[in-house]
Amino acid sequence: MFDFGFDDHEDLTDSGRIQELVDSYERSAGEAYLDSDVLEDIATFYFENGRFDSALAVIDRLLATHPFSSDAWVRRGVLLNNLARHEEALHAYGRALELNPTDAETLINQAITLDTLDQPDEAVETYQRALEIDPRNEEALFNFGVTLERRQKLDEAVVAFEQCVEIDAEHPEAWYELGFCYDRLGEDGRSVECYDRHIDVDPYSQDAWYNRGIVLNRIGDHKRAVSSYDMAIAINDEFASAHYNRGNALANMGNLPEAVDSYMRVVEIEGGDAATFYNIALAHEELNQYDSAITFFRRAVDADDSYAEAWYGLGCCEETTGKHVDALAHFTRAITLNPRVPDFWYAKADCEYNLGRMQDALASYQALVNLDGNNREALLDYAETLFQAGRYVNALEAYRAVLKLEPDCAGAYVQQAKTLLALGRTDESLRSLKLAILIDPAKRAELPAACPDLLRDNGIRRQLGL
Repeated sequence: MFDFGFDDHEDLTDSGRIQELVDSYERSAGEAYLDSDVLEDIATFYFENGRFDSALAVIDRLLATHPFSSDAWVRRGVLLNNLARHEEALHAYGRALELNPTDAETLINQAITLDTLDQPDEAVETYQRALEIDPRNEEALFNFGVTLERRQKLDEAVVAFEQCVEIDAEHPEAWYELGFCYDRLGEDGRSVECYDRHIDVDPYSQDAWYNRGIVLNRIGDHKRAVSSYDMAIAINDEFASAHYNRGNALANMGNLPEAVDSYMRVVEIEGGDAATFYNIALAHEELNQYDSAITFFRRAVDADDSYAEAWYGLGCCEETTGKHVDALAHFTRAITLNPRVPDFWYAKADCEYNLGRMQDALASYQALVNLDGNNREALLDYAETLFQAGRYVNALEAYRAVLKLEPDCAGAYVQQAKTLLALGRTDESLRSLKLAILIDPAKRAELPAACPDLLRDNGIRRQLGL
């Protein structure tokens, strides 16, 4: 991030000599007279060895005799930043700019520090000043882009990064940030292209391979996404997120056994979490391996008791295996956690119906259609349950709601005819059956079972073509 900025001195190539200078300086406890060049050499030695406090003491000594050295003030700022003393660093950069107000590098360092101190507006203004002085300064353009990106000004960040790669076509960080910005902007094709350019320069960038995989998976290119995750994993086999998202891509491809293997690798690396256990359970459920699915849904809710989807998945598997009472308890738990999900109510209603709890089922179907009044299948089930409960008027209203959604639903006309007949409205029932046959002539075959009382009349049978 920060460049200490000392010019190379010939003496620095002589490691033995610089070590002697450092040893002499330390033996004298910093009291020996040393000229500015030697002090610079010693400070650089300390900086390169990560001894920032020692380097700062040397720079302060240099400034005591050369207080108008803008370079020394800049270097003091760099050291203070490395010591996380950012406010003091800003003061040092300010002193340097008083002495040399047109130094772009100092402005860049000042802007980076302002961004670190969460003063992005001031950072942006400072980058703009640096770019007015040096419009093709790629360091200024790159860090300006990073600040804009953090402020969610992605379009402006893209402009800065694009200018950066125009200057240096092999600037790996700029290509990486461009890939990320285009990803956030929904320009997936460009995002992949930018990650590819980054990878051309830095083929061992595990994060670039990983992010590339995320974009490819999102656009449905699951095979290439898996290959991207494979590269990230080849670079770092402990990259748990890459294993996890590789599992997602494989699941999207329908390769569920291998997806489970990827998720299980996440469990090996991190010990597993609710989301990973949930995905493993879903894969087992789709493979009809219900006992294994139940095991992992239980592990998901053990890890996160508030995971409504996992309670719902557990209920679905238990209902499939005939454990209706347990399933109902788990559907109820899911609804308690999130009562706004129609699927939860649908599953609960069906389960109650299967248990013969007709009134409970009706209440759940009612809640379902209140949430999702455009769900034709839900309305049909609700209407049929109302019919079986003898609530014919309400059933008729529900069938009419179905036909309002789908006027060509022949089956709904047949069911409506049954309801009308139960209400004693024979003529209307006959008209409803005629409409059903008009829409789907194959429905004639269902009529004897659907309306046996009506079809005892030979005249009606003739009207219906029976």
